[in-house]
Amino acid sequence: MRESEDEWTGLMRLAISGDSAAYQRLLKAVTPVLRAGARRGLARAGQPTDQSEDVVQDILLAVHLKRHTWDANAPFAPWLFAIARNKLIDSLRRRGRRVFVNIDDFAESIPDEPPAETASANEVATLLQTLPTRQREVLQSIAVESTSIRDTAAKFAMSEGAVRVALHRALTSLTAKLREH
Repeated sequence: MRESEDEWTGLMRLAISGDSAAYQRLLKAVTPVLRAGARRGLARAGQPTDQSEDVVQDILLAVHLKRHTWDANAPFAPWLFAIARNKLIDSLRRRGRRVFVNIDDFAESIPDEPPAETASANEVATLLQTLPTRQREVLQSIAVESTSIRDTAAKFAMSEGAVRVALHRALTSLTAKLREH
């Protein structure tokens, strides 16, 4: 690998000085390595590896657009792999955290009958009234009014941590009461 990294550095130096044939050889040499790295990175993140070619194209485009920033006195591979790592991370962030599961694998575990009846809105409202006032106010502010934790804290003159604790306690208590009900 060390020889190929030295070769890549030499090719990049020639490419920077205007040798387009060297640039083509460099891109052809690094592409299989980038493709394998993209596949490994996507697989490690639980993403489909068939998207690796998009990541490789993003990397090659970034290399092309940023090649003037490479320091000709430094080795090429670390610079390339930093770009590759960043483009892979960007790609994963764009995709978000998704897990692909084939539902056919779980067909026999899905019940045939509908789930048991849940509590009605009136029953939940009644149970909410049994919560301590501050917990109920915090829960209603966040869950019903969609107010942020920061705004809820300001509204009730509480710290954000205290709001989180009150919310957690309210949800835990309400869940326990719904299970008993």
